[in-house]
Amino acid sequence: MIRTIEQRLKIPIWLVAFTIMIPTIASILGTSTVTVAVPHMAGAFGSTRDEVNWVVTSYMITHAIMLPISGWLENYFGRRNFLKIITVIFGAGSLICLISTNLNMLIIGRIIQGVGGGPFMPLSQAILLQVYPKEKHGVAMGIFSIAVMVSAIMGPAIGGYLVDNFSWQALFIINIPISVFSVVLIHCNVMNNPNRIKVNHPDIIGIIALALWLLSMQIILDKGQQYGWFDARWICWLAGFSAVMFMFFVVWELEHKNPIANLRVFKNLNFLVGTVLASFVNMAAYSTLCALPMFLQNLMGYTAQLGGASMIARSIACFAAIIVVSKIVNYIDNRIIIGLGFLMLGISTLMFTNINLEYSFICTILPNIIFGFGLIMAFIPISSLALSTLPKTDLASGAGMHSLCKCVTTAVTVSMTNTLVSILSQAHQVYLVGNLSQYNNAFQYKLSLLTAKLMHYSVYHVANIKANALLYKELLAQAKLMSFVDVFAIFALPAFLLIPCVFLFKMKKNN
Repeated sequence: MIRTIEQRLKIPIWLVAFTIMIPTIASILGTSTVTVAVPHMAGAFGSTRDEVNWVVTSYMITHAIMLPISGWLENYFGRRNFLKIITVIFGAGSLICLISTNLNMLIIGRIIQGVGGGPFMPLSQAILLQVYPKEKHGVAMGIFSIAVMVSAIMGPAIGGYLVDNFSWQALFIINIPISVFSVVLIHCNVMNNPNRIKVNHPDIIGIIALALWLLSMQIILDKGQQYGWFDARWICWLAGFSAVMFMFFVVWELEHKNPIANLRVFKNLNFLVGTVLASFVNMAAYSTLCALPMFLQNLMGYTAQLGGASMIARSIACFAAIIVVSKIVNYIDNRIIIGLGFLMLGISTLMFTNINLEYSFICTILPNIIFGFGLIMAFIPISSLALSTLPKTDLASGAGMHSLCKCVTTAVTVSMTNTLVSILSQAHQVYLVGNLSQYNNAFQYKLSLLTAKLMHYSVYHVANIKANALLYKELLAQAKLMSFVDVFAIFALPAFLLIPCVFLFKMKKNN
């Protein structure tokens, strides 16, 4: 067996994994923790919520732009130098955010932070697959799962705790010592990629096309709901521009001699199937991660911190599943494990359709535990199989494209979830309002009963108006509740439909 550079230099594999996972976790938390601090930042700078949302959006855009080009940049600078550079950039961006005196300065800091944080996810995945021997790829992807899934799930709870007990600046303070510590660890424990390819001039046009596509797409997703989606002419024009930039980017990268993003990796069947399935896993994770806390906060009156805490059971299940799945992937056909994972994702998401206005915190535990196990059972083998058949020279670029597809899917899912809740809520409201009629005996009985009770505090006319208002408020709550039920059902369906696709994976026999 060919040993890796880290093994030849006697650097323990666990130390290499620890070194790269620390900044990776920090970069992922950079998105999930800040979302809960948006109202606090709006108050601090006297800005609207829509203006402060750019603090989140700017990081996501630059983060996404860096994903597909991370492999090229690694080859250009060398692995160790590139990791140190982006760690310093991430720390510098966090420092600018910390000392920001206005919103514009904060957004600039977040852009710089995104440039530094973006490459960590694909590079950590590629490095883990290279330094761990093939028979331990399950363990490698288990470690990667801790960074990606558990950080994303626990991010809102961590962010809510820091903001409620300290301030929103605390979200950035912790990144500075982490960055300094990580630079030292990277310098000592990470060697350059032995499969490094020398590259020439950067593909500037490809980078610009990628940036314009992602920027226009993110603006549409952020502002679409506010402006009625395609009812607004400027959104139609921007959508057309985004589609053109996407097509131009694809054609340019396929024709360019030294592309910034290697799209030819999609010719590999395992990579293509793995990327599609992994994108759905992200869709399932983030749809429930968005919808469940929204339901608990909007309808059940939970605080942001308690809404995030509802995911603790899922995080614990993920940790337990990582220990189990990372060991059994070497003995059981990975396609069976993925299929069972998708089945559990579908069943647990369907269990959330049982929500009602008397739903307790305890009721979220069992579905979240099943979801956590299903998430890891699908995520670990997919992450390994998707990249396992790529040449070593394409690992970093393949991991970048894999991460980009998941990132785009996540952005679309979050926007789609919010939009579906709003649209379906209005649809149910239109359907239910017909029951508030003078010809509906049940409604008239409830109205008269409530009016009689309120007459203890006011005259009949005022009591009747208040009773009508209270019943209409209950109707709005029921309409919103039904919209959440529909959303969970909609996102559960693909989990069952995609199970046959799992068997498109080609399994390599272990030698």
